[in-house]
Amino acid sequence: MNLGYLFLAIAIVSEVTGSSLIKYTEGFTKPLPSIFCMALFGLAIFMLSKTVNYIPLYIAYALWGALGIILVTLISIFVMKESVNIATILGLFFIVIGVVLVNIYGSSH
Repeated sequence: MNLGYLFLAIAIVSEVTGSSLIKYTEGFTKPLPSIFCMALFGLAIFMLSKTVNYIPLYIAYALWGALGIILVTLISIFVMKESVNIATILGLFFIVIGVVLVNIYGSSH
């Protein structure tokens, strides 16, 4: 396994977890979730910076952004019980298609 993809996985998990905690910070007025949220975002950026030493930036960022959006949306739906509509599902589908195309037809890794 390319070390860059391990770094990217850590970046994505950190960003998704941090994003999911935002709701619990209540506008960064709750200290504990706020500290965890900021630490996770810091870790995500640090790991993304490590990732681009192994994977082209455009591929790393496309994967990070797309998987982050999809995972946060799934957490919003299944954990936070937020509702979605067909436009949301269709938009997520197109994000997945776009990331697949970038990875298939992008420069070799």
